[in-house]
Amino acid sequence: MLLLLTFVGSLALLLVAARLFTGAAERIGLALGLSGFMVGVIIVGVGTSLPELITGLFSVSQGVSQIVSGNVLGANVSNLLLILGVSTVFSVLRSVYLGEAYIAIDLHFLVGSAFVLGVAMSDGVVGRVEGLCLLAVYGVYVAYLLKEGSSGSNGAARSPIALRDVLQVVFSAVGIYFGAEWTVNSLQGLATVLGVPTAIVAVTVLALGTTLPELVVSITAARQGKASLAVGNILGSCVFNALVVVGAGAVYGTVKAPPELTEFALPFVVGASLLFYLLVQDRRISSWEGMLFLVMYALFILEISGLA
Repeated sequence: MLLLLTFVGSLALLLVAARLFTGAAERIGLALGLSGFMVGVIIVGVGTSLPELITGLFSVSQGVSQIVSGNVLGANVSNLLLILGVSTVFSVLRSVYLGEAYIAIDLHFLVGSAFVLGVAMSDGVVGRVEGLCLLAVYGVYVAYLLKEGSSGSNGAARSPIALRDVLQVVFSAVGIYFGAEWTVNSLQGLATVLGVPTAIVAVTVLALGTTLPELVVSITAARQGKASLAVGNILGSCVFNALVVVGAGAVYGTVKAPPELTEFALPFVVGASLLFYLLVQDRRISSWEGMLFLVMYALFILEISGLA
């Protein structure tokens, strides 16, 4: 019971600190004169995936790099199937419509990042060279986003940086550090007590925990008829997880993908990404497709946890 409370508390600290860090960093970026698009792509995009990234680096440093693989695969399944499914089902419009930008950029990179991740993890190990390749692909993605989004944008006017925002960045960074460390340690303890592989706990419990904030935000947006606003962030988060979280972990140290992940979870993620790409070619996600996503997510959890 103590281990579970420690895990919940440390995960909550990690998520809250990441939110505070992102908010303050966003205000600092705007004060420095960065355009709103660049702030969204670079600062907010990275900030929303900070829990996965920092937790992954700690996992590698402590010799349990399978947590990286499990967390990334589980988080991407949760983003694509659970969060988008719930967003569509709860949408007051009964459908979520995608703009031209999503079709042209995010969807293609979503499928591409899933394919590259599948190739890198196929042998059960992601080495330093493969990690650099993943990071290079993400660099191309960001460069393309900035090129497309900066056309006609002259950036925002500079303004003084608030001391409060600087202090918030510093203290929230400390919270992220300790939250990630305690989350990894408690996750290892939970896996030992439950008698299941650490990777399985990461792909289910940890992945769901790190995506809970996005789930709450998406439900709120869906009830307000603004579910489409969350789609871009969710797809961008999937790309970041696949390329940067795994890539940075592999560069920092070898990332392992045990058979319990490569035999089912990895092909499932690649297949789910391809299915999502094909279903939204009409630029919308219907409520029926949303229910299909939720059923697929339930099947994934049952299969990966051995309950089916």
